[in-house]
Amino acid sequence: MTGRCTVLLAMALAWLAAAAQPAAATKIERVVSPGGIEAWLVREPALPLVAINFAFLGGANQDPADKPGVGHMAASLLDNGAGELDAKAFQEQVEDNAVQLSFSVGRDYVYGSIRMLRERQEQSVNLLQLALNQPRFDADEVERTRAQILASLRRETTEPNSIASKTWWKTAFANHPYGKPQHGSLESVPTITVADLKSYVQRVLTRGSLKIAAVGDIDASTLGQLIDRVFGSLPASAALDPVPNLSPAAAGQKIVVQLDVPQSVVLMGGMGLTRKDPDFIAAFVVNHILGGGSFTSRLYNEVREKRGLAYGVQSFLSPLRHSALLMASTQASADRTAQALELIETEIRRMVEQGPTADELAKAKAYLKGSYALSFDTSSKIANQLDDLGIDYVDRRNGLIDAVTLDDAKRAAKRLAEGGMFVTVVGRAKQIGGKDSGG
Repeated sequence: MTGRCTVLLAMALAWLAAAAQPAAATKIERVVSPGGIEAWLVREPALPLVAINFAFLGGANQDPADKPGVGHMAASLLDNGAGELDAKAFQEQVEDNAVQLSFSVGRDYVYGSIRMLRERQEQSVNLLQLALNQPRFDADEVERTRAQILASLRRETTEPNSIASKTWWKTAFANHPYGKPQHGSLESVPTITVADLKSYVQRVLTRGSLKIAAVGDIDASTLGQLIDRVFGSLPASAALDPVPNLSPAAAGQKIVVQLDVPQSVVLMGGMGLTRKDPDFIAAFVVNHILGGGSFTSRLYNEVREKRGLAYGVQSFLSPLRHSALLMASTQASADRTAQALELIETEIRRMVEQGPTADELAKAKAYLKGSYALSFDTSSKIANQLDDLGIDYVDRRNGLIDAVTLDDAKRAAKRLAEGGMFVTVVGRAKQIGGKDSGG
């Protein structure tokens, strides 16, 4: 990367953060390319930077049943050689043009992003177009990436957070794509072939399942031409395997995995609400009060502030495409894990049964409305706001929160964690009843 490009990119990122607009001032344009591809655009002509986030429906849930990790490996290789450029040549052009390019896989989507300087837009767009349309999957790069993934998976076998997460998902979603490890396993990754990678890309990276959000110094006409150039040659529609909707299993159960580490990890989850549920916004506010409000939440106050049982504790809503979850987590020393877990379970039950108080609701609404502007202080955050809730969601969001009544909040609270929570504990946990899976 040239020194000039490095300085320009650093300046552009800093300017974008400093010049971010408050939510109410963010104007979103709907752009339809000449080829019919839709994108949402937030223009900021004062900054010499363009940021584009995009997502393809599919994700890890489209891995072959016997080969979890295909999507993760494919995404890891997209920028390791494309078209006539091998991995070394591709990365040299990435650095020379000061472009930031990334790909990743979630449970339901393949995500991508590009951050590029206005003066290097032509070269940067060319790299993205090659990565998505002509990935090489050269044998040496496939094996190098496979080795890196396997090394990471081996490390995860002794990491309590990884063990807790994999155990929770495998049990809560047994025989479902959500129960498979997103990055694959030590058994599956060695079996992934180049043919598997090419098949995944051809099935999942398609125009019909594409969402695009752009922010920066670019107008609608230029963006339309850009997205046709990058995405226009992709297959028109995806060939996705059906994924059933499923509620998490094992509610009310506990699994303890013994591991000799200083602190035990607790991960628990139960039923939540989908993003399109009429009570979702109310549930969002309720969760802020319960455990999403960091230093002001009930969980933080009871577990950390009053008793010092853990350094941190949180809860969050996870609305997936085929399920919806309320999750909570913490870490505590072995002799305090049982007490911390009991308190978390007590507070969740209390919230479900009684809901929040009027004072808690008022403070939560004020905070959530006032802090929303912080969601727009970088290009990435702005782009991440442009989701599938409608192009006017940014304008409507604070009004929706303001409209939540105490009755709404109590009704939403009663719908959370229906049937109870499934708990996974990893560490030298003491005095916790439940199934012991060893370690």
